[in-house]
Amino acid sequence: MAQSPHAGPAGEPARFALPPRITLDDASAVCRDALGALRAAAPQGPWLIDAAALTEFDSSCLALLLELRRACGALQLRGVPPRLRQLVHAYGVETLFDA
Repeated sequence: MAQSPHAGPAGEPARFALPPRITLDDASAVCRDALGALRAAAPQGPWLIDAAALTEFDSSCLALLLELRRACGALQLRGVPPRLRQLVHAYGVETLFDA
């Protein structure tokens, strides 16, 4: 599953690395793990999500990211694969992410 997050020095976001695969079958478990871990690391946000490992995903991945953003209010994406960027754009939610 996804790597554990860690909190940086004061003021830095908690970080969470997404796993290589997030599809309908995986999204609920990844979301549960991410929410629990990120809240423990930085209950007040912002959160930094590393998407560099993503190779297999569907719109469930976007739903997961939207849920994480809703939960923390400030979500930063790093290492976003071009196909995920296209999905974010196709759904018209690019302004919701600091990618």
